[in-house]
Amino acid sequence: MDKLTHFSDAGRARMVDVSEKSSTQRVAIASGVLRMQIATLERIRTGQIAKGDVLTVADVGAVMAAKRTPDIIPMCHSIALSGVEVELSEILEPDAEGCVGIRVMTTASCVGQTGVEMEALCAANVALLTIYDMCKAIDRGMRIECVQLEEKRGGKSGVWKRGVAK
Repeated sequence: MDKLTHFSDAGRARMVDVSEKSSTQRVAIASGVLRMQIATLERIRTGQIAKGDVLTVADVGAVMAAKRTPDIIPMCHSIALSGVEVELSEILEPDAEGCVGIRVMTTASCVGQTGVEMEALCAANVALLTIYDMCKAIDRGMRIECVQLEEKRGGKSGVWKRGVAK
């Protein structure tokens, strides 16, 4: 098992010192789903949400979250992001409860000494939370599911992809 690097030998929480690490291109991709009633998705699609253009606001919220990740994750390094991309797509196949949804895929990248997994995950979460916030008046039963890292590239550990054995 790998050592947990965010703890000192004395067991105290710490920010990992990355000063000896090489700067490399780092990329992380995260995803998540917001399940909702069919009528809610239709109102998003047709611009009938009173608070405005839901998907545009979610896109902006995701980028803002990636940029502010070190402000909310205690041991996360401040890094200079090279880019943040957000893809929002509809899930039209109803689940067991008859809910459809919106899937978010976020990609964060930088050239640096530490990865951007937390930035991609924060971006995905905030995109979904933004959609929830803008639609909660008409669908309080929405649920966020499966926020997860899909892939990371760069650094000493190289490439990791969900579902691919190492």
